[in-house]
Amino acid sequence: MEKVSKLATVSALALLIAAPAFGQGRLVGTEALDDRIDEIQDDVNEDLARGEDAARFGPNGVEQGWRGSVALTASAASGNTDTGEVSGAGRLTYGVGPWNHSFGFAIEYGEANGVKNEEKLFATYEGNRYFNDRFYVFGIARMEYDGFATNERDAFLGAGPGYRVINNENTTWRLQAGPGVRYIEDQLGNSDTEAGLLASSRYFYRLTDTVSLTNDTDILGSSQNTIATNDLGLNFRVSDNLSTRVSYRTEYNSDPLPGLDSTDNTLGLSLVLGF
Repeated sequence: MEKVSKLATVSALALLIAAPAFGQGRLVGTEALDDRIDEIQDDVNEDLARGEDAARFGPNGVEQGWRGSVALTASAASGNTDTGEVSGAGRLTYGVGPWNHSFGFAIEYGEANGVKNEEKLFATYEGNRYFNDRFYVFGIARMEYDGFATNERDAFLGAGPGYRVINNENTTWRLQAGPGVRYIEDQLGNSDTEAGLLASSRYFYRLTDTVSLTNDTDILGSSQNTIATNDLGLNFRVSDNLSTRVSYRTEYNSDPLPGLDSTDNTLGLSLVLGF
């Protein structure tokens, strides 16, 4: 009983000491910077994990069974401006035998002084059915809703065959392509449905046990425009405490908005050092 009392006293004392520290962090701005540090670390770790994800390049694309995560955040402020924000996002994968499924969603909602100023919803799905270690068929769906964008609704649905051109321990390369349908609706209710073509390439090459190369290419073509992206990455796992990814991403739009270039190039460097 005495031990329990001591632990309770120590815990209470720790909370009393910590409370002013949290208040000070919010006042001087260190708490906001800590949040930004967490966001940067999450982005870097996600970038590294994507380049090193063996399941994504493996025989079935995802791990067997259920895998996933969900995050939710909410905030409210009152005073000079009354604001409220809620956002959530999640990813889920399910692999069962020759089938695999990937789901993703994000929700963002905000108000300022009782007036809605943000309303977004995103959802994605991709499913694959493997017939052997090389040939498969895929289906993909995407839906975006933005209550404040010119195109309020934007959706795409497509399907087709896929083939693993190379499939061994050190090198994998798969290609997939198929027809699709894109639906767009603007704020005034005017809608347009058009046929399109989706083509993708996923390449992985393991140079050594600690160095690998990835190249992801996606092309979406329709009568409105053609959008293409290519993401080339070189991944280094120097040790258990040091990982690096260098990437070069190119985005192409055949019909950009007036005054904008058709191509954007981004050079990225992700580095994680632990000690």
